[in-house]
Amino acid sequence: MGAPVIERLYLKDYLSFDELELKFGNGLSVFTGVSGAGKSVLMGAILSVFGYKDSEARLIEADVECKLGLDEFGIEEDDINCFKLLKDKSTRYFINNQSISKKNLNLVASRHLKYLSARDITEFENSRLLNLLDILASKKSKNHNQNLIKFKEKFGEFLSVKKDLDKINEEEKKIDELRDFAKFEIEKIEQVSPKAGEFEELSAIKKHLSKKDKIEEAWNKAEAIFAYEKAVMEALNISEIDSGFFSDALNELKIARSSVDFDEFEGLDIEEILDRIESLNALINRYGSIEECLEILKKRKSELAHYENIEFQKSDLVSKFTKLSNELKSSSEAITKERFKAIKELETMINSYLKDLYMDRIDMDLNSKNLDINGSDLVDINLNSSNLKTLSSGEINRLRLAFIASEAKISGLGGGVLILDEIDANLSGKEAMSIANVLIELSSLYQIFAISHQPQLSSKAHHHFLVQKSSKGSTAKELNIDERVMELSRMISGESITQEATEFAKKLLL
Repeated sequence: MGAPVIERLYLKDYLSFDELELKFGNGLSVFTGVSGAGKSVLMGAILSVFGYKDSEARLIEADVECKLGLDEFGIEEDDINCFKLLKDKSTRYFINNQSISKKNLNLVASRHLKYLSARDITEFENSRLLNLLDILASKKSKNHNQNLIKFKEKFGEFLSVKKDLDKINEEEKKIDELRDFAKFEIEKIEQVSPKAGEFEELSAIKKHLSKKDKIEEAWNKAEAIFAYEKAVMEALNISEIDSGFFSDALNELKIARSSVDFDEFEGLDIEEILDRIESLNALINRYGSIEECLEILKKRKSELAHYENIEFQKSDLVSKFTKLSNELKSSSEAITKERFKAIKELETMINSYLKDLYMDRIDMDLNSKNLDINGSDLVDINLNSSNLKTLSSGEINRLRLAFIASEAKISGLGGGVLILDEIDANLSGKEAMSIANVLIELSSLYQIFAISHQPQLSSKAHHHFLVQKSSKGSTAKELNIDERVMELSRMISGESITQEATEFAKKLLL
């Protein structure tokens, strides 16, 4: 997967811009022009289409060449992905014509785009700084990387044991209550001692028995017909009527009568059955069914066994916890030792960039903190005895630039887009040139967009865009070599371009 590159920007009806389309390439792109021409508007358009800013533009599009991992957002990905901001009654965002929320849009963009104007200090996060130290340490110690892998594996095991131990400690606080509840439910169920299918079977017997008396009474009355069997047969024979039909009917009746048999229920105690049904019904009302009741019984017995054995379990976990804690402590100390060796190298590298950026040096110390997945080390950064929170936004951005450059140099990785908003503002020519040199170094790994009022940075750009404003509105275009000389000359001497300014501009472009 290659680094993302913004290939194209298109905007329509955005403040002073009626319509504009720009093509971009790799490396450093700089936007120049007089104050109020629309440079910040143009930069704002890039930021807006990626969800970093709000915009009043009717339409902004940006084509990005790169696989961005859009599957997790349910968006089909292309080789070139089109980001779109569309404003009608409300502002909507799209990637490849598929709708996306501003939050998710910015989540996608933030993985690949850094905006060095926002007061963001993620470059100074402890985990990122430790990662740089680990890369440096691994280059000098062949065991360091392996130690890190083993430490993280052990720490994962440690967290699992700690979770189980915390659970047991929590259970211990209310162990008596939990144990009594389990015993109560076990006793309650075992008093009844239900069996699967028993309730349905007894309910069927109850239903059958409830009809017994009525059925027997009815058959006692019906059996009187058998007393007239002989009389009926004589009458039929005397009348010379075939008696077969009567004989057949009577036989069917006798068979039917014999099938009505309550002998199987003889000896059953109806009251006992009713009591049993009532007890089972109480369990059903409580647990949902006899089957669920039996599952609860099994579960409570398991819980009770756990509570009865909790001391043994706790003892075992405490032993594992102690063992893992000692192993992690020993392992983290070895890791810390190697990081201590690397921190001065990192400090020196960052300070070399800060020197180029005409900033005070930083001091980096390795302090202790509570153990986590990254060990027990905390990188402390001080700039001339000031902490990060007291620095100006300009200082923060130059410091971020130094860290980004150091990170890229150490890891050999980078990739993505850097957006700088007048990073060379209010700086001398030497300072501006130093920033330009750092950006040129970074531009081999990042696509960089910057607004500049200084000829030094502008002269180093791989792509130089001039933003102009007239009565008809703002325009922007990429300059050729001759046009760059003219624009740099203007930046050097003002609107009245001198020969000296032109000669200096040409010299800058060499």
